[in-house]
Amino acid sequence: MALPCFVPADILLPSADTPLDPWACIAVDQFTSQPEYWQRAEQLAQGHPSTLHIVLPEAYLGTPQEAQRLHDIRDTMEHYRISVLTRQVHGFVYLERTQMDGSVRQGLVGAVDLEAYDYQPGSKPAVRPSEATVVERIPPRLKVRRGALLETPHVMMLADDPGKTLIEPVGQRKEELPLLYDGELMLGGGHLRGWAVEDPALIEQINGALAALADPQAFARRWPAAADQTPMVLAVGDGNHSLATAKAYWEELKPTLSDAQKATHPARWCLAEVCNVHSPAIEIEPIHRVVFGVGARELYKALDDWDKAQGDKTEPSRQRFQLADRQGEIEVALQNPPAPLTVGSIEAFLTSWLPQHPEASVDYIHGASTALALAAQPQRPATAILLPGFAKEDLFRGVVLGGVLPRKTFSMGHAEEKRYYNECRVIG
Repeated sequence: MALPCFVPADILLPSADTPLDPWACIAVDQFTSQPEYWQRAEQLAQGHPSTLHIVLPEAYLGTPQEAQRLHDIRDTMEHYRISVLTRQVHGFVYLERTQMDGSVRQGLVGAVDLEAYDYQPGSKPAVRPSEATVVERIPPRLKVRRGALLETPHVMMLADDPGKTLIEPVGQRKEELPLLYDGELMLGGGHLRGWAVEDPALIEQINGALAALADPQAFARRWPAAADQTPMVLAVGDGNHSLATAKAYWEELKPTLSDAQKATHPARWCLAEVCNVHSPAIEIEPIHRVVFGVGARELYKALDDWDKAQGDKTEPSRQRFQLADRQGEIEVALQNPPAPLTVGSIEAFLTSWLPQHPEASVDYIHGASTALALAAQPQRPATAILLPGFAKEDLFRGVVLGGVLPRKTFSMGHAEEKRYYNECRVIG
């Protein structure tokens, strides 16, 4: 019988009187083109315990602050481990996140076994990325994780659990569990509550549900065309490159360890929150693109020329999207898309076009309104590429049957609804 890919962990939290605002901080890959968000977060966290002090926002990558922040992160981790992270849960944390629309997202925080996960193209382990991993994005994150004492990742995993056997039964018993935290998150992040799951019987129930999701016969019945695969138990819904960095560090560390150490070293696992993709509170949003340095009309002409060069398809395409800048919006219909999803065709175009235009750059934006606002700024030309919606029921089907989806295909909810750094774990 295969070992479980998601297990209980020694989870660390600050003292009960530490407020979530400003302790819990949003994922570092959010608001990368909006440094003002991070300036406000810094002001809120100044002089207070905060996970912001042990992570490196991507808005600071390549800036003069980067080296000093990396040094400060190490010192702060040492301090927090001794003086701030005074509570420990040995098990799971069941949490409920009240989102911007009032819906409540249920989650279960535990540890993903990195031996059951692989981001290499073509691999089919129990834990898989849902989108292509850009290996160039790993080294900056590896600077933070390499040699770090603590981890506090923002990884969110998805379980394909239509019977609601894994997380929801824990929620039904939450009133029996010790309450760990209950409060508002910084800068409009919503409300977060969490309970300790340490009861052996409840942990065994969780393990049983995971084993059922990993059952080869059940997997083959659900996905007959993939019957020869290792059953996929979890897909990375968010924080793909954070988990990939943990994997890269583990592979880097393994050759220095004995066989006994490899079986127990804490860096073999990575904290993550698991959610049920079938939950009505899970919303899959498209990730839009903003291309800086070019206006919508110019980009439209380039897209049109590129589309014509792909050759003539015999069947009409349904791939539609919008370009927008401060002059207005342009409807686009691709006639000869090279990929089955619109986002894949857009990525193919950008991969071809960007190297020929070094004056241009692209950012990946959560939320159409934010993308439009960035494209409307008067400082320089910019074009928002607004992508169509993505059906969440196609996520597991696409990963199991077709491999990883194109990079930055979807986002789980709005930027403010991402998993915040909260729970910590010792890895060094």
